[in-house]
Amino acid sequence: MNNDLINLNKRISSDLLPWFEQNQRPMPWRKNRTAYRVWISELMLQQTRVNQVIPYYLRFMEKFPSIKILALSDLQDVLKLWEGLGYYSRARNLHKAAKTICEKFGGIFPEDPDLINQLPGIGPYTTAAISSLAFNKDLAVVDGNVIRVLSRLLAIDSDVSKSSTKKELQTIADNLLVKGKAGKFNESMMELGATICMPKNPNCKECPIIDNCMGYKIGDPSSFPVKKKKAKIPHIIVGAAVVSDGNKILISQRRENQMLGGLWEFPGGKKENNESIKECIARELLEELGIIIEIQEKIITVNHAYSHFTMEMHTYWAKIKSGEPKAIDCKTFKWVKLDKIRSMPFPKADIKVLDVIS
Repeated sequence: MNNDLINLNKRISSDLLPWFEQNQRPMPWRKNRTAYRVWISELMLQQTRVNQVIPYYLRFMEKFPSIKILALSDLQDVLKLWEGLGYYSRARNLHKAAKTICEKFGGIFPEDPDLINQLPGIGPYTTAAISSLAFNKDLAVVDGNVIRVLSRLLAIDSDVSKSSTKKELQTIADNLLVKGKAGKFNESMMELGATICMPKNPNCKECPIIDNCMGYKIGDPSSFPVKKKKAKIPHIIVGAAVVSDGNKILISQRRENQMLGGLWEFPGGKKENNESIKECIARELLEELGIIIEIQEKIITVNHAYSHFTMEMHTYWAKIKSGEPKAIDCKTFKWVKLDKIRSMPFPKADIKVLDVIS
């Protein structure tokens, strides 16, 4: 470890850790800390803001207070509680991992990082987070906040999206780790990034380790981390039908290996270049469910942004003209009474349709 890292390690131990103790935000997962509570919070916090996660976390822990209760629960109940949080593979893997922990470890979360890393949906970052925060293992976490802090502290001018830069940052974090205080080190670095060393307009004057920040010394900390420009994300147009029969609505379930797997939706799909929205809806319902429909009045156009594309969904009322629904291009389907439909887990875009019709 070079002199810069040695000095920075000392400052982290003498200044950053005490700063964290005095300034940490009150978080529900920081109380009565267990591996299970850390695991749930870390998964929820991936790609999701803290203020959005807190109510989800509290509801989840109330419904599933232990690994065993989670493992015995129906996946649909887990997905329903996750509804609106996005990245639903997290919920599916969480459920699988809970079952694995019960089957292999008697419902007790394993302490060995190698065993943690083998659980469904858990990679090196989550392994390090659980190991350090719950068991105080000397493993450094590197999330978006830590990447930003380290890039500014050391004025790292290589693209942080490159695997070589990510490895470099992990090595730096490993070297800076305050041995025996891994949990506090990791939390203090993440807290510094979330509350002081923010992406825009960092509050450098309040930073407890500003004297060691090379980005600040050169006068432009906001230029770090260096990232290549993101490519323009695609925009897709989707048509969907709310097929009714009396007081019942036809919904289909997405296959678990698909995006939003396991969730229910109003059947439909992506519009082709050579067709109208109504033609799209008619084609999609024939392909997905084997039915010919009569499309009626429009309900709503929903605009929604996912991480890698934006979507414009045009939704219409419809009736079946001929055919009986079959699960051709979906996991299954169901007729549901309108007053019962909200008990099922739906994607955010479909919830906006539900807000109009129910």
